Amino acid sequence: MEPVIAQKAPFGKELQPGTYWWCACGRSQNQPFCDGSHKGTGFAPVKFVLEESKKVWLCGCKHAHTPPFCDGTHKNL
Repeated sequence: MEPVIAQKAPFGKELQPGTYWWCACGRSQNQPFCDGSHKGTGFAPVKFVLEESKKVWLCGCKHAHTPPFCDGTHKNL
């Protein structure tokens, strides 16, 4: 099963320190974060932790080889 492409560009987010769950299935209504929509799909969210406030570029196409972060894969879809 292939993930749903939420968008063919990364999500740029200014995030505070903490634990986050990135949506890997593309079905979440709270992109790029998980809302539980993956249940029954075989996909699972990807946990990541930030130790400091920073801007991150989270994958929107759900095909990056470096999840949850964008690696430019969307340019080839």
